[in-house]
Amino acid sequence: MREWQVKRRERTRQLIELGGLVAKADLVELTDDDRAALYGAFLTVAAKLRGPDGSQALVLFRRKGKHAFETEN
Repeated sequence: MREWQVKRRERTRQLIELGGLVAKADLVELTDDDRAALYGAFLTVAAKLRGPDGSQALVLFRRKGKHAFETEN
């Protein structure tokens, strides 16, 4: 398989997994599949992470996510 094909498959897999996280967090149903609302929410999170307390926010997000993964299993 060519290198560009491998990279394309890796990117496709990453996008599918990220979409799965959006669905797993129930964001599709909570927003009634409103793409503008989802994008706005992602932009809000990105702004928070770029802000002065971004590193603290990342720690909090990571902690919540790990806890959610652990409690599911």
